[in-house]
Amino acid sequence: MRSTRTPVARPHGRRRTLLAAGLVTALALTVTACSGSDDTKADATASGTAAGDGKVQVPADIADKLEKHGVDVDKWADGGWQDWDKDKWLSAAKDFVNPVIEGLWKPERMQSAKEANKTVTTKDAAADQGVSDPDPTAVKAEAEKTPYHENAAPVGKVFFDSPEGTMVCSGTVVKDVNHPGKSNLVWTAGHCVHAGGDGGWYRNLVFVPAYNDLGKTEAQLGDATSSEIAPYGNWWADWASTSNEWIAGGSDTGGAGAAYDYAVLHVTPEQGSKSLEETVGAALDVDFSGPSATEVASMGAWGYPAAPPYNGLKMFKCLDRPGRFSLDASLPTMYRIGCTMTGGSSGGGWFRVVDGRTELVSNTSIGPADNSWLAGPRLGQEAEALYENMSKTYGGQ
Repeated sequence: MRSTRTPVARPHGRRRTLLAAGLVTALALTVTACSGSDDTKADATASGTAAGDGKVQVPADIADKLEKHGVDVDKWADGGWQDWDKDKWLSAAKDFVNPVIEGLWKPERMQSAKEANKTVTTKDAAADQGVSDPDPTAVKAEAEKTPYHENAAPVGKVFFDSPEGTMVCSGTVVKDVNHPGKSNLVWTAGHCVHAGGDGGWYRNLVFVPAYNDLGKTEAQLGDATSSEIAPYGNWWADWASTSNEWIAGGSDTGGAGAAYDYAVLHVTPEQGSKSLEETVGAALDVDFSGPSATEVASMGAWGYPAAPPYNGLKMFKCLDRPGRFSLDASLPTMYRIGCTMTGGSSGGGWFRVVDGRTELVSNTSIGPADNSWLAGPRLGQEAEALYENMSKTYGGQ
């Protein structure tokens, strides 16, 4: 999609100060409411350019990878990516491919995307009450102030194609420790990039920061331009990493991979040459200390809920004191907060303020059918290893 507006980088300091101040105020008001090795992570290349006839030109390394799996490269470039034959659906960590198809993600295609909904059954939720705290009181999601780029963390939407059709999640721009000020990294959920144990990598993964920045209604967006929908353009994932636990054990109800349901994308602009962080003017630190829920006074979850009663056009947030949640005593305990956000908010960042600085501490993973709460993984050594490998291997590209 071509943007009719040139994105302008905004000063990091002012954005961070506004965000931190806003979070501190919001958290204070709502506090009483309501190890992996580098070679086992999802490391792969995926980039391409559009030819004069409109077809994507698949780079040689990606073409070789596709051919090894019996995929006809010419057919892939001409729409063959829509073939979800189980034998050709790439699943292994090393097999992620995502060649750019310029112009694919038009405003109307984005608006037609369905939520990537994650629910757990009543049985699952009661699997180990000895580890889980009582269900939290539902916290009604609050619409974020507009424009988002001035009032919120650098959150956006993650779009992708799956066997079920065009889907959407949420994501957050995070800092790249090895490339300060020039990050191209996006944090999201594992289930927003990979189907888990019964599937493979999703396709046409794109991040759109500050989607619908002015929070316009569906009627107002009836004839919206690309720049109104995507003020900073489209950013294609050219590399992706998610946990081995999610790839092996993730499922529609979270499954054994839920506690490891996180992912990092390295993105490249469909148009332009500056880094993502330079373009949007902000990126967040990631807290990998994995503090216990009992150590944290309050957390906030941000995202774009798309399932009713929401329509995916606006950014919302929930703030609450976190509790502990576990699907099984053998799995790490997750964070849980009261929140009415629905599917589509999956992958959105959870933030807290540490010494006046806003940090990402988790992401939305699972929730119940009644949409009364959300749970997200604690980010520890495994998540940090995945992130550092992504930064060292691909961050400067």
